[in-house]
Amino acid sequence: MSGTTDTSGTTGTTGTAGAGPVRDAEALRARALAALTAARSRTALLTDCVGDGELTAQHSPLMSPLVWDLAHIGNQEEQWLWRTVAGREALRPEIDPLYDAFAHPRAERPSLPLLPPAEARAYASDVRNRVLDVLAEARLDGSPLVDSGFAFGMIAQHEQQHDETMLITHQLRRGPAVLDAPPPPAHPSGPLPEEVLVPGGPFTMGTSDEPWALDNERPAHVRTVPAFHIDVLPVTNGSYLAFMADGGYTDPRWWHPDGWAQIREHGIVAPLFWHQEGGRWLRRRFGTTEPVPEDEPVLHVSWYEADAYARWAGRRLPTEAEWEKAARHDPVAGRSRRYPWGDADPGPEHANLGQRHLRPARAGSYPAGASPLGVRQLIGDVWEWTASDFLPYPGFRAFPYKEYSEVFFGPGHKVLRGGSFAVDAVACRGTFRNWDLPVRRQIFAGFRTARSAELD
Repeated sequence: MSGTTDTSGTTGTTGTAGAGPVRDAEALRARALAALTAARSRTALLTDCVGDGELTAQHSPLMSPLVWDLAHIGNQEEQWLWRTVAGREALRPEIDPLYDAFAHPRAERPSLPLLPPAEARAYASDVRNRVLDVLAEARLDGSPLVDSGFAFGMIAQHEQQHDETMLITHQLRRGPAVLDAPPPPAHPSGPLPEEVLVPGGPFTMGTSDEPWALDNERPAHVRTVPAFHIDVLPVTNGSYLAFMADGGYTDPRWWHPDGWAQIREHGIVAPLFWHQEGGRWLRRRFGTTEPVPEDEPVLHVSWYEADAYARWAGRRLPTEAEWEKAARHDPVAGRSRRYPWGDADPGPEHANLGQRHLRPARAGSYPAGASPLGVRQLIGDVWEWTASDFLPYPGFRAFPYKEYSEVFFGPGHKVLRGGSFAVDAVACRGTFRNWDLPVRRQIFAGFRTARSAELD
């Protein structure tokens, strides 16, 4: 079974580059339909490729059984689009507690009386059929929840986020490969500089007019950032191997104290899924073992590992504001773009998104996706750890529920930006914010480094 879903051009915010947010009701309806359909196709791809036993198994205590994600997707859609937007009577209120992500830690979910695979599929399908009827008739204005189709976009993004979660589960599962996809296209280019200078000064961070942006991306506000240098490319496996060969995992000088304790306690000596055999490093990738490709961005490293590498290299992780300025600010036009390349929706020429490929592209790929200053692969390939804690923007308002962002604010979670090959375009913007615990390694995360210009 193929592991690819190509949804390019179906889930963006504008139909024409630079045209601004879509407001026409029928265009919004078509956009919402395309986004919901693409997400459901991907959900089916990730759940139909394994048998019922693997759907109900817990492949790692870090993740839910796949069948939990499947029914949770349907339950969230029922609660928000069927009950809240349409105002209809609940279909399965008795299962709400089972699929409340805050009520049950992932490690406990296999012990719950979950819907079996056939029933979970039927439930999600029934909800979707009803929701499509709602979408056909719904007014897409009049309240913040439905304005510009926000609720439908929120649910499409939610499903795609769980699809990424399920893809992580596939990476953690043992057994033969069940997903396949072609390698990313090669984009040969000449030598690139190692870093670029991002001029200091103010820029607009976040958004107030992206219709489907989530609450933590809002509101737009001016942030002043001193001049800094940032890597043109994400840190590669080859560069990370040099850190390892230089004793990076055995030298406490480079490590945050909590990170040092973590790697010592768990015996961590390399990125997750790597092992050494016959003097060379191999990795496991969706059921296949292969040599670690030195020219790909490094993947499956924690924030602590990224921070240690940056210190070893005499650099640091960029702050979240630095990352966004490097990705969005156009110093010539003096404005922030939607994406590094401009305002056009992501296409396959811009970035490695949407599970079209099951690996990052070679570092230096996607020249059409470069920022105004020439920084590449800021969108797609690997989530990029930043130095910043996950905090609200000035003027933040939780919407439509505080459990999406607000409950995670604080020093316990670090911000990741940019998306990965596992992220769909509907859930990836120049303003999109992801966050996770600094110990997390199973996520599709890498990093790039920066340094302050005043150190020149």
